[in-house]
Amino acid sequence: MNINDFNFAGHKAIVRVDFNVPLDENGHVTDDTRIRGALPTLKKILADGGALIMMSHMGKPKGKFNAKLSLSQIVKNVSDALGVDVKFAKDAGKADAEVAALQGGEALLLENLRFYAEEEGKPVGVEKGTPEYDQAKAEMKDRQKEFAKKLASYADVYVNDAFGTAHRKHASTAVIADYFDKDHKMLGLLMEKEVTAINNVMKNAQHPFTAIIGGSKVSSKLGVIKNLLDKVDNLIIGGGMGYTFIKALGGKIGMSLHEDDCQGEGRQSEPLCGYCLRSGVLQRCSPQDLPDQ
Repeated sequence: MNINDFNFAGHKAIVRVDFNVPLDENGHVTDDTRIRGALPTLKKILADGGALIMMSHMGKPKGKFNAKLSLSQIVKNVSDALGVDVKFAKDAGKADAEVAALQGGEALLLENLRFYAEEEGKPVGVEKGTPEYDQAKAEMKDRQKEFAKKLASYADVYVNDAFGTAHRKHASTAVIADYFDKDHKMLGLLMEKEVTAINNVMKNAQHPFTAIIGGSKVSSKLGVIKNLLDKVDNLIIGGGMGYTFIKALGGKIGMSLHEDDCQGEGRQSEPLCGYCLRSGVLQRCSPQDLPDQ
C-alpha cells in the first residue's frame, strides 16, 4: 500500500520512526534532524484524522531501562515539531491503556523499544558461542515474535519510516509487519524518498561509480555490500567496520573495533571475490591481488 493512497481517518497507526537523536548531558536534544525528517508522514496521519502511535529506539540500553536513554526526554521536541500535545507511554510493552484512550488527531510516543531485549532479538547475559547462548537465542526469537505481536495489537495500520534502522530484523522494523495484511502496512514518506533516490542512483549511475558505506558492524552491512559489488567500480568502507577488512587482510589495527566472526568475509572469500581493499576502498582486482585463503 502506498501511504499517499491511504486515508487514516478512523484508524490507529503505529509508526516506526528513528528518533535516536543526540542529547547533551542534561538530556536536551542537540540536533532534531531525525524528528523533522519524520514530520511529513506523521502530519499526514494526523491531518487525515488518524490516531498516531510513534515508536523508536534510542542508543544501546541492551534490554534494560536507562534513564539517560528514555524517550521521555524528547516528548516536548516532538510535540513542538508536530504542533500537538504528544502523550507518553512509560512502557512500550504495556501501553494498552494509553492506546485505548487515544483519539483521532492525537499522538502518543512509546518508551524506548530497546529497553526490551526482544526488540533486537539478542540474548542478554549469556556468552556468545556457547550451547546456552544457542538455546537462549532460539527462545528469544519466540519472545521477539510475541513482543512484535503486542506492538501490532495497538493499531490497525503499520508504517515503517525509520530508514536508518530498516536493514535490521528487529521486532518493530520487520517482525511486526507479519501481523498486518498488505493493505494495512506501508512505507512512510521518508522511507519512500530514500528508496526512490537509491533506485534512481543504482539504475542510472554513470561509471566509474563509487559508493561509500560506513558503520560499526560488517555483519549488519554484508547484504548491502554484496548487493553493491556487481554494480560499483569502487566501494569505500568507512567507520569501524573498515578495521575488520584491514585485520582480515593482515593489517594491524591495535584495539580498534572489529568483528572476528566476519574475518572470512573480510578476506574476500566467496562474497567479496574479485575485490581487494586498498586504503579503505574495495576495488576490482585480479586474483593474484587477493590474499591467500
